[in-house]
Amino acid sequence: MQFKHATLDIDGPVAILKLDHQEVMNAVSVDMLGGLGEALDEIEDRKAEVRCLVITGAGRAFCTGANLQGRNNNVTKSRSGAGATLETAFHPFLRRLRSLHCPIVTAVNGPAAGAGMSFALMGDLILCARSSYFLQAFRRIGLVPDCGSTWLLPRLIGKARSVELSLLGEKLPAEKALEWGLVNRVYDDAALMKETMKLAHELANGPTIALSLIRKLYWESSENSFEDQINLEVQSQRIAGGAADFKEGVSAFLEKRPAKFTGK
Repeated sequence: MQFKHATLDIDGPVAILKLDHQEVMNAVSVDMLGGLGEALDEIEDRKAEVRCLVITGAGRAFCTGANLQGRNNNVTKSRSGAGATLETAFHPFLRRLRSLHCPIVTAVNGPAAGAGMSFALMGDLILCARSSYFLQAFRRIGLVPDCGSTWLLPRLIGKARSVELSLLGEKLPAEKALEWGLVNRVYDDAALMKETMKLAHELANGPTIALSLIRKLYWESSENSFEDQINLEVQSQRIAGGAADFKEGVSAFLEKRPAKFTGK
């Protein structure tokens, strides 16, 4: 399925969403965000079918940040343009990713800069091509990090490294990102999508009610007190324990066979 600067493919229970504006290395415009939003609509309409989402870039980049070219970027039109676009276009997309019903795997196939770095870090699992890199590019054009960068980065790699990336605007290679604990796995470029799809199908064939609750628990944990978090664990466990997949998982364990989860 083709949307404005975005494509969506369905491979069984896995949806593959590609940022697709290769002429500008998948830089994000308001038009692209509209296309991505329509693709998420399609995914949510297929909620019972789609049990894992892969996000990647078309061509040689993941996403090189906000599109500063063209008529519809709304970034450079006024002093308040960048902030306004964040509120009306970027933030709604990020919120939808956070609250999605299924796990998200990001396959970083090339540069992930600025807002593109934030998009990559929204993955529950972040997989990288060996040649890829991350870049907090904002300081290069006199802006501050946005799209959740200043919330995500300190929680993933600590304040010192986050401030360093943001103040200096230096490239962070995939291997170094793995060493820092920013990403989960690094693969040779040619193997990235094969390994991504293997992992995505493993998630999609899992107990997706529980997996959805797991991602919610970890999103909430950084803002909750210990008491709030263990109470949320109780609530989540009650939901997971009432699902058919829990019964199947226990039966499979006792019968010493692979579980056949249905996401119900």
